[in-house]
Amino acid sequence: MSHDPVPLTETALLIADLQNDFIHPDGAYARGGHGNAEIAALPARVKPLADALRAGGGWIVSTHFTLVPGRGGEPMIAPHLLAIRPFLRRGDFQPGAWGHALVDELQPADFSVEKVAYSAFYMSRLEWVLRKANIRRLLVCGIVTNGGVSSTVRDAHVREFEVTVLSDGCAAFSTEVHETAINALRPVAHVATVAETLAELRAA
Repeated sequence: MSHDPVPLTETALLIADLQNDFIHPDGAYARGGHGNAEIAALPARVKPLADALRAGGGWIVSTHFTLVPGRGGEPMIAPHLLAIRPFLRRGDFQPGAWGHALVDELQPADFSVEKVAYSAFYMSRLEWVLRKANIRRLLVCGIVTNGGVSSTVRDAHVREFEVTVLSDGCAAFSTEVHETAINALRPVAHVATVAETLAELRAA
């Protein structure tokens, strides 16, 4: 992997699963009693970086956790997920639905990619999109740090993308779990705050 500076035009903010069904007060998780203040604060914290990337010719790529509707419209839910999130129901995280969409505060995205597992690279078009757009560096934010974020970052690393994890641009349902996950990613990614990354972009 090259250590030469990557220009902003080849850099993307990769937003992991900051969707209405996860975050909005009317979304599926709030309905199920799983709202979280740290997660809800992420869009406002990340927005200045998204705006700076757009202004400088960078990219916004959002990944979307997806429950694929099966026969009769019932979502195909992995047994382990159904066991811990029994409130999920028909229409939640459904492609094209309001709950599936990126939160308004961070829209629009240049590319949106459905994901069906922890890693956004698994059985998706994400790598194809990134290569076609000549994106070589990813600034990763979103949820949850120990799940979709960690899995996606590790898969990006083995694909030789340059990765920065935004330590305060990610969150989990526990601060301790979040911090443990961030520390575990240091061998495969650069770790920086949103403010530090903004300063770096403005100095380039």
